[in-house]
Amino acid sequence: MELTILMPCLNEIETLATCINKAKQFLARTGISGEILIADNGSQDGSIETALDCGARVVRVPVRGYGAALMHGTLAAQGRYVIMGDSDDSYDFSRLELFVAKLREGYDLVMGNRFQGGIADGAMPFLHRYLGNPVLSFLGRLFFSIPIGDFHCGLRGFNRDKLVRLGLQTTGMEFASEMVVRSALSGYKICEVPTTLAKDGRSRPPHLRTWRDGWRHLRFLLMFSPRWLFFYPGLLFFFGGLLLTFVALPGPFQLAPGIALDVHTVVLGCMSTLIGAQCISFAHIARRYAAFRGFLPAAYPFQNVSALFTLERAVLVAGILVVLGLLGVASCMVAWARVGLGPLPYGQLVRVLVTSGTCVSIGLQLAFTGFLSEVLEIKSGSESDVEHQLVPAASSASA
Repeated sequence: MELTILMPCLNEIETLATCINKAKQFLARTGISGEILIADNGSQDGSIETALDCGARVVRVPVRGYGAALMHGTLAAQGRYVIMGDSDDSYDFSRLELFVAKLREGYDLVMGNRFQGGIADGAMPFLHRYLGNPVLSFLGRLFFSIPIGDFHCGLRGFNRDKLVRLGLQTTGMEFASEMVVRSALSGYKICEVPTTLAKDGRSRPPHLRTWRDGWRHLRFLLMFSPRWLFFYPGLLFFFGGLLLTFVALPGPFQLAPGIALDVHTVVLGCMSTLIGAQCISFAHIARRYAAFRGFLPAAYPFQNVSALFTLERAVLVAGILVVLGLLGVASCMVAWARVGLGPLPYGQLVRVLVTSGTCVSIGLQLAFTGFLSEVLEIKSGSESDVEHQLVPAASSASA
């Protein structure tokens, strides 16, 4: 069987028969060997009976959620290719030729683009059309370099075996983003074809919730991109804080008549530097852990830089920073002792104390980050056993 047309379903009795009949017309007209599969997510309105009466195959999905329905349906699909689409009659299942043609050309994921094909009046809410979809699609292109203009089109086709190989995990609406991101990170061939979006044929509100599901998509994009979630903001905080600190550290810095950067700027700069160091350490740990566990590819743009961050080097640099910081604190203690542990002059001493404390804090965090990143990569017992079994074979082969 070449093609499975997959439709997730949850109480779609108003439109399900129409969608199935359009899919049947497409298969009959093109002569493609295929099936129509309904992944039912707990319908109680007669949708299952309707699907069976219309000649579709039904798989019951025990786990609630858009992603769960599609993943279970994909696992149950018998076709080499799968074209998925919502069963609310917003997509035209009688016109799938472009999807099939691209799949036959060897593309692993074929996305529909509603902005290219046309969106009927009232088919997409204003916020989705002009804010949510464009912004999330832009972030997807920015974070992962995926040349897709419509990240959340519900009509898309894919190579079944390759998608199953990804082991997608999300069960909600963010499944749509995970499919695209994980395919791109795995080097799959992705393209877009224009498709149309008609007005939802149901009388009830859609399952999609604008702000809740939009946040779930955004959260997924950020979690799979430690660079944009931690590293780039960390660089901004770190070097911005260093700049503020060093400008005002020697003394008041006159920006303009009546505007000066004083000790408060040093405090703000040190706080920003510390936040930046934390973000960068989070990026390092998150990226190494994701690569170690197979969530993200082992190769990434800053891999060579990250490889320099060994535990021994981290501890060495941390030791230097802590010693420098303690020397600064000691100088402040000496100055305090000189005045008989009494009141101290406000200003230069505070600059030195705050900067020294920041050095100590960053040094300690650097050391802890080095140890934590090593702890996260400790292999489990089963993984170690496999490696021990492979070592003698590898040695004898090289011998």
